[in-house]
Amino acid sequence: MKIHEYQAKEVLKRFGVPVPRFGVAETPDEAYEIARQHGTPVVVVKAQVHAGGRGKGTVVGAPEKLGGVKVVKDVHQVRDIARAMLGNKLVTIQTGSDGVLIRKVLVEEGLDIARELYAAVTLDRARGLPVLMMSAEGGMDIEEVAHKHPEKILKEWIEPAFGLQGFQARRLGYKLGIDKGSVGKKFVPLIQGLVRAFLETDASMAEINPLVVLKNGDVLALDAKINFDENALFRQKAIAELRDPGEEDPTEIEAKKHDLSYITLDGNIGCLVNGAGLAMATMDIIQYAGGAPANFLDVGGGATRERVTAAFRIILRDPDVQAILVNIFGGIMKCDIIADGVVAAARELGLKVPLVVRLEGTNVEQGKKILRESGLNITEAKDMKDAAEKVVAAARGAVGAGVGA
Repeated sequence: MKIHEYQAKEVLKRFGVPVPRFGVAETPDEAYEIARQHGTPVVVVKAQVHAGGRGKGTVVGAPEKLGGVKVVKDVHQVRDIARAMLGNKLVTIQTGSDGVLIRKVLVEEGLDIARELYAAVTLDRARGLPVLMMSAEGGMDIEEVAHKHPEKILKEWIEPAFGLQGFQARRLGYKLGIDKGSVGKKFVPLIQGLVRAFLETDASMAEINPLVVLKNGDVLALDAKINFDENALFRQKAIAELRDPGEEDPTEIEAKKHDLSYITLDGNIGCLVNGAGLAMATMDIIQYAGGAPANFLDVGGGATRERVTAAFRIILRDPDVQAILVNIFGGIMKCDIIADGVVAAARELGLKVPLVVRLEGTNVEQGKKILRESGLNITEAKDMKDAAEKVVAAARGAVGAGVGA
């Protein structure tokens, strides 16, 4: 789960991480009033959307070229900047050409910055431990830094039971060239707070980019991004309340209500599969056959007729879907139950796009019998390769009607 920058800063503040003074506005007048209250000669207006690269993005419809982050040196201009952002879409490298709607802006005090650093905590799956990564190349694309200059990425692994130790934080501070007087008093508490925020909120990633050192020696989180493990939200009620449905695909929200794992993609072949691994393999083999999946959809191991119907309904909401592939391996989930759900869903929804079904596993013969006797236009596949080839051909209008075509 993603949250906005202003929400990430509120979370970090709870763990003792200092951040600039800021406010959040939904109207141009609110933005101006926040800027006026800051009383600083410089303020920064930032579009609040779930996408990176805001500063290099473009606000569609703005009267002049404007990105998602604007430094303003005249408080009276804040109202105009906010008006240009709010209600328009921001296009960045992460949003695609459609962009995302700007509903809120963060208005933040300007700071006298001496240095910019990078800090992030994530999970090192190879070691099975959280890792704190830091670099003196703050404010830049960290992936590019890691690719071109991996030696500039400093790492400290964290034992979750003990958290980041003081000596580890000090070691990083010294390597980054932070003034020794600021390391212990300001840098170490900030970095330890970042790590505590990661561990105690079940985050999957907590990033400060840039982490700034001011000319007076203070250290602050100028920008913040935190993503959370959705599987842990049941024990993070306060974090779960930070979810912004307006920033999420409504179809994916609907899928969650039915306990379906669904992600919208940009292809034209709908996929209904049980098991995340099989779903990934299904998408791969569709690509191998020359097609493009329209979604990732895992109905899980305990799918019911109602859940299968909901899955079909969600797939068919995508106007680009030209064919559907059902790929089921019956283990816990029996093939006859899936087949019954597929037939019921196809009848209830009046399915009009070609449907290819591949069944294997428990009660597979009963499942195939249900499909054959349904009288519906369902194409049966004998294996995954056959299924992929048939559904790709169906999407191109090349498959004839009938089971077993």
